[in-house]
Amino acid sequence: MADEKREIERKYESDDSGLPDLTGVGKVATVLDQGVVELDATYYDTADECLARHAITLRRRTGGSDAGWHLKFPVAPDVRDEIHAPLSDTLPRSLAALIRSRVRDAELRPVVRLRSARDLRHLVDADGRLLAEVSVDEVTADRLAGPGEGGKAQWTEIEVELADDVDPAFLDKVEKRLRKAGVRPSASPSKLARALAETAPPEKKREQPKTAAEPETAGDHVLAYVRAQRDAIVELDPAVRRDEYDSVHSMRVATRRMRSAFRSYGKVLDRTVTDPIRDELKWLAGELGVDRDREVLTERITTALGDLPRTLVSGPVRTRLRTWANARRGGSRRRLIGVLDSKRYLTLLDTLDALVADPPLRAAAAGKPEKVIAKVVQKDYATLSTLVEQAIELPPGHDRDLALHEARKKAKRTRYAAEAATPALGDPAAALTKSMKSLQNLLGDHQDSVMARQALLELAALAHAAGEGSFTYGLLYGREEQRAAAVEAEVPGFWESAGAGASV
Repeated sequence: MADEKREIERKYESDDSGLPDLTGVGKVATVLDQGVVELDATYYDTADECLARHAITLRRRTGGSDAGWHLKFPVAPDVRDEIHAPLSDTLPRSLAALIRSRVRDAELRPVVRLRSARDLRHLVDADGRLLAEVSVDEVTADRLAGPGEGGKAQWTEIEVELADDVDPAFLDKVEKRLRKAGVRPSASPSKLARALAETAPPEKKREQPKTAAEPETAGDHVLAYVRAQRDAIVELDPAVRRDEYDSVHSMRVATRRMRSAFRSYGKVLDRTVTDPIRDELKWLAGELGVDRDREVLTERITTALGDLPRTLVSGPVRTRLRTWANARRGGSRRRLIGVLDSKRYLTLLDTLDALVADPPLRAAAAGKPEKVIAKVVQKDYATLSTLVEQAIELPPGHDRDLALHEARKKAKRTRYAAEAATPALGDPAAALTKSMKSLQNLLGDHQDSVMARQALLELAALAHAAGEGSFTYGLLYGREEQRAAAVEAEVPGFWESAGAGASV
């Protein structure tokens, strides 16, 4: 069973002067000597070091109070999420799953061994509460594989790790004292990064890190957008597996953005290549959204129910709603993990990598972005304009509902096309993106009302069959009708004032 924690720490270079006295820093009342701990860690990566490239570390460590397997993901400067699993001879499946989107079918191998003599102190306040752990680590690194195999390095560093539930600003106070004593922040974000750098062969050390070239052509801009969505899908995979808040929705949005780019920019990227990928992205989005739509409806109806006076709530409406909401939820989490472990999903990731590495560019890709990309956005906007105007002219009812739903989908696509165009076209595209997001939200509220009314009819039928009253469902249905009518009345004025598309 894996345990998770958020690690907030800073590393510093250490010289012969050692660690200055930290008593009196912030609320530090006492510095408790915890003795010296011997740590022995082996770090694993693929032959091309894909984990290290993305600042992800995987190690098996003995010694200390947390011996076992540790997997760390970067969150922000000085912040990483650490997942810990018990010590075993082989990598636990729970951790292997979290790096599958990066590793795929590649073999993991030991790349670096780090042995550290850790002189540990606890910084505690007057009540004995732990504020931070501070250690002086004497590190020996051995390169086990890859460039520089057989190389060695040694250094001493100071590490300050914040205790749970302590204000991160405390680290600033500790750093101020350290700097005053001549201690400086480490140039490396982790021990592994330093070991890889210091054991690299001379020619590797002389290599300058590659920086992405500034987009120049229409193809450059579209590919930058597609690459960003590919990266988002891969990076969100561990978060989805860990059931982090909004991770499923965020991954689903990344698939939509990429599908939209493929369709809108068909004159830049060959659709005979991208259409099959769009189909696979649509499949993935569908799997990610198995529970999402029902969750949205449940939240909407629950909120509406909460707005009703108690005297208008007739029968076990809340219980009925909970039962309905959970009816298809059983096993869906296991199903989603199964999708992320499937050959089909991993093949899709490989396909996206191949597309980004060798894009199927068409002739327009070499064109100037202000011409090629602007034309695409203007075309999408013109199509949306026609759809909105046609929907407005229809009488209220089923046909108008469908037309507004189609307009919403086109608004979303126009938004994503403008979003991709913003680095090239600047403020006009950014303004259109904002306008289309507002329209999408407005029409989305209308579509949610349509779906909520369908759900309320289903709930009323279930209640009636069980001998329960259906008055409250009818009341909520009527309120949803009023809400939808208000949106429909708002659309013409909104659209008239949203003429940003003409300026792109």
